[in-house]
Amino acid sequence: MTTAAAAVYDPQLPGGAPAVAASARQVTKSYGAGETRVTALDAVDVDIQRGRFTAIMGPSGSGKSTLMHCLAGLDTVTEGRIWIGETEITGLKDKQLTRLRRDKIGFIFQAFNLLPTLNALENITLPMDIAGRKPDQAWLDRVVETVGLSDRLRHRPTQLSGGQQQRVAVARALAARPEIIFGDEPTGNLDSRSGAEVLSFLRRSVDELGQTIVMVTHDPVAAGYADRVLFLADGVMVDEMHAPTADSVLERMRRFDGKRTS
Repeated sequence: MTTAAAAVYDPQLPGGAPAVAASARQVTKSYGAGETRVTALDAVDVDIQRGRFTAIMGPSGSGKSTLMHCLAGLDTVTEGRIWIGETEITGLKDKQLTRLRRDKIGFIFQAFNLLPTLNALENITLPMDIAGRKPDQAWLDRVVETVGLSDRLRHRPTQLSGGQQQRVAVARALAARPEIIFGDEPTGNLDSRSGAEVLSFLRRSVDELGQTIVMVTHDPVAAGYADRVLFLADGVMVDEMHAPTADSVLERMRRFDGKRTS
């Protein structure tokens, strides 16, 4: 491997080899002004590695969801710069940002956001149908197989369990082959068994499909499926962990809570 190929991608250096799927540089997000000003993110720097599963954790009000929304282009920043791949999204016009989110980003949220009048397959392909794009059938078949929906494609949401509905949402996010998928508490509305199934499918999508996933969660068990966990507190990136387990994440969170109350 050449030195150039091995170098870590810096989105501020044009022509660099992109080793990251998303980046933030000195990102600050504030609400209000003067004495009522609240800083949700305070000069955050982060690189999201391509082809990896990253979890973002922190106590309520830590800024974890705000960071995800800013990285995904769902919210604007007060200061700083954000890239998706090599494209800087800060400063993009609404139409450009909408196109980028449609073409390069997938989303999975707590609410399944499925249309009740469409069956599972139609819900999966809906974003591409709206964009006037035909799905890659081989890829679509692989995604459906990966999330275990082959025998449920003709079922409507009311005929599916909560776990199956969330799997449809996962497949919908994967089907367009986005550069990165963001999940905001994607197992928050599921029981432990269904949540474990969905997390396993997310893990498989990284390992077998090469997907990049960023997941906000408060659950150490969910974070244990990730390759890397980023910890936020009071809008600041305070720590990270590689190859996490549920126990190691829980212990790290307890240490943060101890510091905050001491």
